[in-house]
This record gives sequence, structure tokens and C-alpha cells, in this order.
Amino acid sequence: MYELLKKEGRAKRGRFHTVHGTVETPVFMNVGTVAAIKGAVSTEDLEAIGTQIQLSNTYHLHVRPGDEIVKTMGGLHRFMSWDRPILTDSGGFQVFSLAGLRKIKEEGVTFHSHIDGRKIFMGPEESMQIQSNLASTIAMAFDECPPALADRTYVEASVARTTRWLERCKNEMERLNALDDTINKSQLLFGINQGAVFDDIRIEHAKQIAEFDLPGYAIGGLAVGESHEQMYHVLEETVPYLPENKPTYLMGVGTPANILEAVERGIDFFDCVYPTRNGRHAHLYTRFGKLNLLNAKYETDDRPVEEGCGCPACRRYSRAYIRHLLKAKEMLGMRLCVLHNLYFYNHFMEKIRDALDEGRFAVFKKEALSLMEAGEET
Repeated sequence: MYELLKKEGRAKRGRFHTVHGTVETPVFMNVGTVAAIKGAVSTEDLEAIGTQIQLSNTYHLHVRPGDEIVKTMGGLHRFMSWDRPILTDSGGFQVFSLAGLRKIKEEGVTFHSHIDGRKIFMGPEESMQIQSNLASTIAMAFDECPPALADRTYVEASVARTTRWLERCKNEMERLNALDDTINKSQLLFGINQGAVFDDIRIEHAKQIAEFDLPGYAIGGLAVGESHEQMYHVLEETVPYLPENKPTYLMGVGTPANILEAVERGIDFFDCVYPTRNGRHAHLYTRFGKLNLLNAKYETDDRPVEEGCGCPACRRYSRAYIRHLLKAKEMLGMRLCVLHNLYFYNHFMEKIRDALDEGRFAVFKKEALSLMEAGEET
């Protein structure tokens, strides 16, 4: 399971052992929503750029191709030819953000598919069954994700329901893991802390879910409308009430600066669509912050995206050439940008781990933020 190797303040350097391999933390999980990274990125590419763990989406895979089909194909690992860990989210966030018209009851949520409009019901048991069919390494509990700035009365009722749902998730996963035809009988369940921006609700919920003694815990419902300062405050108040000897996962976050601030506050796992989404739109991450490759000043720039970067784009191609590909709408341009951004994120996490190993994370964080804020000179 989880080894806490070292601490610097609240920042943790860990190692998470799973049936599909070991994850060095802090770690960034590449987001492969439908069992693929957007941007024509292959499994070989992901292995080459140092990807430790991927995240796929329960809701999207349920509606297409269907989790039963994935199970027939031997589970998500075999289906996408990936032998390292995979985390599947519960579908809860998509149900509450994509579904539009939905009806929440104690049993679960009824909503309409965004693909064909058919009516779907999903509750804790259904989410666990889908994730068991996908046979991911880590399954997330089914929760409600209230808006960060929702009113207190709504948040209290929502969080109480999420706690009741967690108990049902745990019971159902234990049942599923004991079945003969379950592909991954060692599937792990992570619980999710909710509570919007109310400190006392967050803290009380953290205490409650910690009692379930799960393999890991996430903090959800952030990066959905609150300020960065509010997010950091929630982490400062909440993380100390989650078990230190278990990994903590900040869902859907974030920028390199967000990651540095969250690591300092005790977070182990991250996921975010920023590197892939921004890459597809020519926004590239460097140690000096982001650059927009569509800017005219890069038209004849023969330098790599970032000097010294070892990614496939920077090792071989110039800013000018990649910009040309993007302007010409050639898929190679988008692919190279996504690869660069994912390489940057994965190796940024490696630098964070090295800094923690060497007891210099505070210095690394200060220097990294200073470079990002200064920006590139040319």
C-alpha cells in the first residue's frame, strides 16, 4: 500500500504499491477520459515520457463503448494496452456537471446520456459495478459534487448523503472483489471529502470518512468556482484530518503553481486536463510559465519550445515548425504540443520528488514560482 518515505513540513514524499505496479508520489495522473489521451498520444508515447498512472472516466466509458464490453475485452488495462496503474473516477462529477436535467434521490441519480439522450440511473452500487467491470487499479467512491459556492444548507445535506453513499460503495466493492468473475479482485477504493468552502463541514467530513479506513482519500469539489486562495485554505484546514499514512488526492487540479502549493499542504495525487487541453490549443508549459505558440513572434523562431527539455517535440523540432503545423491544422502539431505538456508535467513532478528526497522542497518551490512569475525574456 502506501509508504510515507519523507516529510518536509506537511509535504509528503511517498510510494504507493498496487497490483499494477508502484507509484512514486507526489504524482500527476494523465487524463485519458475515454481510455485515450486526447491528441493522438499512444501507450508507447506515455511510457516514453515517464507516465506512472492514468485516469479514465467511469461515466464516459459506461456510455461508450460500455463497461460490459470493456470487461469482455479483459478490462481497461488489456483494452488500452497499458500495464501500469489506472484510476477511474466514479462518474459523480460528470453526472452533476454534464447531465443538465437530473434527479437526485437517496438511491442515486437519474439523468440523460449526453451522447444519445437515453435515461441512465447511477448510484453507489452502479458506479462500483461499472468500475469493477473496467477493472481499474483504484476506483473512486460515488459522491455528489456540490458547487464550491453553494449555500450551507444544501452543502450539509449533500455531504451527509455522500457519506452514506461511501458506506454503500465500500460494501459493494467488497462484494464485487469476492466474485469469481471479477477481473481485478484487488481493486482499491478511495473516499472523497466534500464540503465546498465551509471549513467545519470539510473537517467533520474528513473525520467521518477517515473512520472507513480506506486505502486513500481525495479532496473533491475544488477548482469548480472558488478562488485559488480559498482552495489553498480548504487544503490547510482539511488535510490534517485525513490519515497521514494514506495517499491524498486533489481532484481536478491544476496548474504547476497549484501543484506546488498543494504539495506543500500534503497532497500526493493530482489530475487535470490542462496539459492536454492547453496543448491542443498551442498553449505550452515551460519553467518560465506558459507560451502561446500561435503568437507571430514565433514564426521564425528556430529554438525548441524549451531549451534543455527532453520531450519528443523539443529534441527535434523548432517553435517555428510546430507553429506552422498548428496553423496548417496538421495533427502532428497538436500531438507534439500535447506530448511536450505531458512530459513537462511528469518531469515537473519528478523534480518535486527529488527536492523532497533531498530536503529542499521549500527552496525548489520558491525558485520555481519565481521563474514562472518572471516569465520568458524573449
